[in-house]
Amino acid sequence: MANLPPAIGVIGGSGLYEIEGMTDVEEVSLDTPFGAPSDAIITGQYAGRRVCFLARHARGHRILPSELNHRANIWAMRSLGVRWIICVTAVGSLQEEYAPRDVVLPDQFFDRTSQRADHTFFGNGIVAHIAFGDPISPQLRELLYQSASEIGLKVNNGGTYVNMDGPAFSTRAESETNRKLGFDVIGMTNLPEAKLAREAEIALATLAMITDYDCWKVEEDSVNAHAVIEHVSANAANAKAVLEHVIPQIPVEPDWPEHRALENALVTDRALWPEKTAEALKPILADYLEN
Repeated sequence: MANLPPAIGVIGGSGLYEIEGMTDVEEVSLDTPFGAPSDAIITGQYAGRRVCFLARHARGHRILPSELNHRANIWAMRSLGVRWIICVTAVGSLQEEYAPRDVVLPDQFFDRTSQRADHTFFGNGIVAHIAFGDPISPQLRELLYQSASEIGLKVNNGGTYVNMDGPAFSTRAESETNRKLGFDVIGMTNLPEAKLAREAEIALATLAMITDYDCWKVEEDSVNAHAVIEHVSANAANAKAVLEHVIPQIPVEPDWPEHRALENALVTDRALWPEKTAEALKPILADYLEN
């Protein structure tokens, strides 16, 4: 599948489990060297482009954030020819100016996760260290900003997403600490996706859709799953509108810096790559296997 034409991937978060309007639809169930992805990947034509859609938590929302197999999800996307990913994710706001149903387009992350060994494809004889100072594709983020603005959403272009494990929401002490550190939104899923996409030479940007004020805002009820459902539904509709607007604007040829992220990241001499590891990473390392 590595020779498929470049595609655009969409990872749907809470409330976004499908994209209506896709044509030539096919469900692709893949097994990967890292296990099964969250769900079958829905491929088809949408807004004039080839799109691959994955429900992050599976259709029906059956997978905890800490249970997500991010490596399988991103490997599957890359094996299907995906070179751009738009992540739609529900987040809590850590700042007064970001209200429920607003959109934040993060440009930075802060890692509070505990499963970092699972957030890389490398190891087992092949070492790589990607540059991650700017973890979000600036070109793709700018396209999202233009689209969200043009359809009338309240959108902030930039901000720091702090990634916690979950599945419980923050304590008030944690929420206040994250606020004092200047973080903008909090979520449970997106940083591993960004790291792995960079290793897979995929340009990634995030539509962070605000559902609540976490628990720091004492005059508001603390966040709970049922209280945010109405915001989740509205956010899903907004996300679909952004996707329909932005997808035709994404370039056809993958020639952004993120699409060459491994050029200066691979450390292990090619002659020393274990055959089994190289084969497992073939969709990601295809351009480097003959060097």
